[in-house]
Amino acid sequence: MHNYKKLIVWQKAVTLAVDIYNRTKSFPDDEKFGMTIQARKSACSIANNIAEGSRKSSKKDFNRFLEISDGSSAELNTQMIISKMVGYITEEELEFFEMQIDEIQRMIKSLKEKK
Repeated sequence: MHNYKKLIVWQKAVTLAVDIYNRTKSFPDDEKFGMTIQARKSACSIANNIAEGSRKSSKKDFNRFLEISDGSSAELNTQMIISKMVGYITEEELEFFEMQIDEIQRMIKSLKEKK
């Protein structure tokens, strides 16, 4: 088992979730139950699944939760691309989020590969 609070990938995922929460505050009101909630849920899911998986007793179980976390990161990336395309975020903001997401995805892959 890992202490998830000490995992750099979990720390970065929490930071990303906070960044997403802060940025989506200015999304249109009619997106409250659409893009806003979806982006927030997938951003939180990244960190949540790293934390939950880290408490599992087997590497196989931990890896399964890391895969879910990685899937949530791809979902969030898609939501940010759509947000840019409909004018909710700028190209620079998309690049900022994609940089964070890419780093987290690489760290998840590396963590999965550790024996």
